[in-house]
Amino acid sequence: MPLIDIQNLQQAAYAFGEARNWGKYHSPKNLAMALSVEVAELVEIFQWQTEDESRQVMSTDKREHVEQELADITIYLTQLVTALGVDLDAAIRAKMEVNARKYPLPE
Repeated sequence: MPLIDIQNLQQAAYAFGEARNWGKYHSPKNLAMALSVEVAELVEIFQWQTEDESRQVMSTDKREHVEQELADITIYLTQLVTALGVDLDAAIRAKMEVNARKYPLPE
């Protein structure tokens, strides 16, 4: 079973962009840059918050903004994965294996 199944999102994001003739702009470079901008917008929400404030953000008036930025990040990541032909599930599994070797369980 896949850790993450993004096929429906890939299809929906692709169809949305194609309907607006945006495909010509969806190069890996542009998508990576757009993804970076969206992550920065998420970071901006947390800027100057204390650790405790950041943990409570979803119970504040910022909840919708956080959700929108997370959605934008996920959409751009999905479009980038599609543009590059990356099997995200396989990439995540491989990275988790690397991390498990790099950070073994404490004894």
